[in-house]
Amino acid sequence: MSAIPARPAPAARVYRYYDFVMVAFVTVLLCSNLIGAAKAAQVTLPVIGTVTFGAGVLFFPVSYIFGDVLTEVYGYGRDRRVVWAGFAALAFATFMSVVVLNMPVAPFMADYQKSLQDVFGNTWRIALGSLIAFCCGSFANSYVLAKMKLWTAGRWLWTRTIGSTLAGELVDSSLFYVIAFYGIWPLEQVVQVAVAQYVLKTGWEVVMTPVTYKVVAFLKRAENEDYFDRDTDFTPFRLRV
Repeated sequence: MSAIPARPAPAARVYRYYDFVMVAFVTVLLCSNLIGAAKAAQVTLPVIGTVTFGAGVLFFPVSYIFGDVLTEVYGYGRDRRVVWAGFAALAFATFMSVVVLNMPVAPFMADYQKSLQDVFGNTWRIALGSLIAFCCGSFANSYVLAKMKLWTAGRWLWTRTIGSTLAGELVDSSLFYVIAFYGIWPLEQVVQVAVAQYVLKTGWEVVMTPVTYKVVAFLKRAENEDYFDRDTDFTPFRLRV
């Protein structure tokens, strides 16, 4: 009796825009953490008064919007791969900054070297804080959104984009500034900036909700995908979808 041939494994889905969203996510992540995070900006607002915040807060929330879009359209597993891609990019940027800053400097560049050291001299702490806060916050954001999508049966997108950001940014903001700047800035300033960052980032999510709706709707149509994480392994420590 001849053996029954094994059925071929189903081909993996190929998406038109997934790679582009990943690249955009990693680009925003790197720029906001290595360019904006080292500077504390200060503005005076009506009623509220003077507010101090990390300059990167203007752009970093975009990475959470990408995270929401990835989980909503492609699922937690594919967002997890993007998070680890961002982690690897940040780790390499940290390694590169350490190497570049510690290379012997040409005499005519001595003054410029001092400027680089002033800006990137604590890059290892910024990157360490970014890596830990980013991973914990991103996975919290994605997990909450995926679970809320199941609970709401895919309805009320705004509740899970905002709700997941409230959770993810709370984790992120609670970790980043303490790790990156405790002992460098006064403790009161660290707390003030962390709180301001949390409020501003979550506020960005609310403001950008109409844009998120349009992007999600476009990708769902273009990719013919609307993933529900019903049988997903939510461990963060894997790359396989």
